Amino acid sequence: MGKGDQKSKKGKITRGTSGVRRQKKKQVVEIIEKPKAAAKKKAAPKKEPAAKKAAPKKAVAKKVPAKKAAPKKKTTEE
Repeated sequence: MGKGDQKSKKGKITRGTSGVRRQKKKQVVEIIEKPKAAAKKKAAPKKEPAAKKAAPKKAVAKKVPAKKAAPKKKTTEE
């Protein structure tokens, strides 16, 4: 159980390896979030435009439905 032992902690330190007896340290990653509310400025409320004059309405022509062709008469030959 010395420096040459591959399974002991001392052996792992000597060889520079890791495993069950000597685990690697986990890296801690910090997530930094930018404050969204402070970065964006609120837009001023839009003012309603002054009353617009109504454009004169154009005369709309009514569409007439197309006439359907008369159904063909069935003839029976005897």
